[in-house]
Amino acid sequence: MEADPNKRLVVAISGASGVDYGFEMLKQLKRLGFESHAIISSAAKKIISIETNHTVEAFEQQASRVYEEDDMVAPVASGSYLTKGMIIIPCSIKTLSSVANSYNSNLIARAADVHLKERRPLVLVVRETPLHSGHLRLMLNASEMGSVILPPIPAFYHNPKDISDIVKQTVGRCLDSLGIPNNLFKRWGESAA
Repeated sequence: MEADPNKRLVVAISGASGVDYGFEMLKQLKRLGFESHAIISSAAKKIISIETNHTVEAFEQQASRVYEEDDMVAPVASGSYLTKGMIIIPCSIKTLSSVANSYNSNLIARAADVHLKERRPLVLVVRETPLHSGHLRLMLNASEMGSVILPPIPAFYHNPKDISDIVKQTVGRCLDSLGIPNNLFKRWGESAA
């Protein structure tokens, strides 16, 4: 029996600092009973070994399905393959540029383009600072095409105790953008748990 497309998300992890955001996203989707289709770029695989204590295999084990970034015949490369949405977490400037210019050189960019053309949610967790005007133009272009630009900017009203709390708050906001209920962080105006 085919899975419910409303419980299916594409999660791409590109070569930017902050791959732990991608790991947490895959982990939470698994916990919430979603089918996750992961694409981990070759640059992201290198960053996983630099920034985390996880292996690439540990990331892949959190996903329901994993594709190589050059697999241009993967189901997620087609608009006829239904999903609830896609998130690129983190999203490098190179990947942002591909999305903003419809340059489908790999599966991450192609799947993102599919989500835009099919008018499905696409969240870009752009990880770069400071930003020059070229970066800002790319974000504006991607936004005008229908993407949600959601940089991982930490909030402090939820009184984070450690990095994990900061990561979970960003992942929770991303899930909010995709219409997925979650309780990963204390929201503004809520009392402490």
